[in-house]
Amino acid sequence: MDVIKTVYDPEIPVNIYDLGMIYKIDVQENGDVDVDMTFTAPNCPAADFILEDVRTKIESVEKVGNVNVNLVFEPAWDQSMMSEEARVELGFD
Repeated sequence: MDVIKTVYDPEIPVNIYDLGMIYKIDVQENGDVDVDMTFTAPNCPAADFILEDVRTKIESVEKVGNVNVNLVFEPAWDQSMMSEEARVELGFD
């Protein structure tokens, strides 16, 4: 989770974890990792960059095997999924 918090959408000054874009992180006993994530908008121009950044950073963690990042849009992302810190940083609270 710590490495995912280093991934940012280039247009938003908050990491994708605190934005609520990570729906699931499943670590298998063999070290393989499955991640379900979404974007704040389906047509995100930085989608490829963000997906690759997530995969690369998780792969850099010791003892991690294969990393599978699944892009999902259900449930649809909304502002209520953000952490309190993200809401404050972005001026929503």
